[in-house]
Amino acid sequence: MNVPFKRANILLPKNAEMEKWAVVACDQYTSEPEYWKEVENIVGDAPSTLKITLPEIYLEQDNVAERIANINKEMDHLLSTDFFKTLDNSLIYLERTGADGKVRKGLIGMVDLEDYSYEKGSQSLIRATEGTVLERIPPRVRVRENASLELPHVMLLIDDEKKEIIEGLTDKVTSEDVVYDFDLMQNGGHVKGYKVPENLMDGIFKGLEELADKDNFEAKYDVKDKGVLLFSVGDGNHSLATAKACYENLKKTMSEEEAKNSPARYALLEVVNLHSDALEFEPIHRVVFGVEPAKMIEEFEKYYDVSRTPGEGQKVEYVYEGKNETLYIKNPKSNLAVGSLQMFIDAYIKEHGGKVDYIHGDDVTKELGSKPGNIGFLLPPMAKTELFKTVILDGALPRKTFSMGHSYDKRYYLEARKIK
Repeated sequence: MNVPFKRANILLPKNAEMEKWAVVACDQYTSEPEYWKEVENIVGDAPSTLKITLPEIYLEQDNVAERIANINKEMDHLLSTDFFKTLDNSLIYLERTGADGKVRKGLIGMVDLEDYSYEKGSQSLIRATEGTVLERIPPRVRVRENASLELPHVMLLIDDEKKEIIEGLTDKVTSEDVVYDFDLMQNGGHVKGYKVPENLMDGIFKGLEELADKDNFEAKYDVKDKGVLLFSVGDGNHSLATAKACYENLKKTMSEEEAKNSPARYALLEVVNLHSDALEFEPIHRVVFGVEPAKMIEEFEKYYDVSRTPGEGQKVEYVYEGKNETLYIKNPKSNLAVGSLQMFIDAYIKEHGGKVDYIHGDDVTKELGSKPGNIGFLLPPMAKTELFKTVILDGALPRKTFSMGHSYDKRYYLEARKIK
């Protein structure tokens, strides 16, 4: 079977200050402008992925078009000044040591977007794990459509309980294969990358082919007549959806042959094993801004049959100024607490106004939720072993169901690829 994961021409800086070059994914710290201010201070005038990506905290600002134009200009400048070296037709095996000392192992390559779909009920080899919010795609398309480079923060998951495909590389790469090795800014830990030697390539692709084998797949998940799910999107769902949307738009202007060979047909990303000990599923909490918290809880108790007795339903904790309680939904509308809560929040905002943000970390949620006019909702974590089976049987999970680790554990922009 031809798997949709491929080698790529990967670009890395020749001699940049790597600690300043690598910056955390754009969808982090979206309610914490002071974080991004600090990143700007650290970077200063140095070349940095901060200058060729758009932190989402700035997406709704008046000067966003100017920012995007500057991003495209900076990309072209880096390419024209011979800033990058190219690892031709390569994969990178990387080890990311988190602030907690755990090591997440990953594989950088590219996937064929023809094998990916974020449509509900999709049976493609690469699938979204959560609902894709379609209105979040156009602003990201504006960033990507004229860009000459892509920098990935997308992470795909494979379900390799034997821990052979990625973890099997640990003892086989050597110091001669190292292509980067440095500390990440802002509590990001450490990252070390190896160019995968030619003699290890076959093993990787054979392993993926076995996971994609229909008979193996049906036996493993005890399913029949379902499309094989090889890769679940763990992080960066909307970024991958944006790459797909841009490619589909381009395809309309190309012949079949041109589309087949277009660099835009592929997206660079990292593949990680779901069974990695360093991969922890954290719940993504909600903070609603610009509401009367007491009134919102009153409406919540009308919307659902709610108990305060532990174990009597789906657990949702809330916090606002001077108040912190836990409620249990006895008549949920979704299989997971996050889905039931999201349905209520969407309905409430539609009728009463307010704005929701998705927050990583209990402390930040409680701090933001306790400010006047705000309310924070804290959710329980989801077991990661449920992920593939749930996506196969039910389709995508509710949006923003889980996050893989804290904000500072997210992928940092580091590797790039030409998409024009």
